[in-house]
Amino acid sequence: MIHEELDRLERLAYQVSKKIQHLEEEKSLLEERLSKAESKLKEKDDALDHFKNQIKISKIVNNIPVENMESAELRERINNYIKEIDKVITYLSE
Repeated sequence: MIHEELDRLERLAYQVSKKIQHLEEEKSLLEERLSKAESKLKEKDDALDHFKNQIKISKIVNNIPVENMESAELRERINNYIKEIDKVITYLSE
């Protein structure tokens, strides 16, 4: 009777040990997924901030009071600068 109870307790201890191991593995996977999700969110936030800055710059360019011909040339030049800056930022973030 004591032997049977001891065997039952050993089986339960083994099952508990396996369950703990499984939960620890699952926890590790979830932590990894969370880390990746946080990283993606940070990238998306950075991209959003970048686009907000582009919109602000575009509004500034569009509101510069100059002659029509000069204004178009100035807008084009600034837009080209923005594109070059974007390329540099992309290159540096890789």
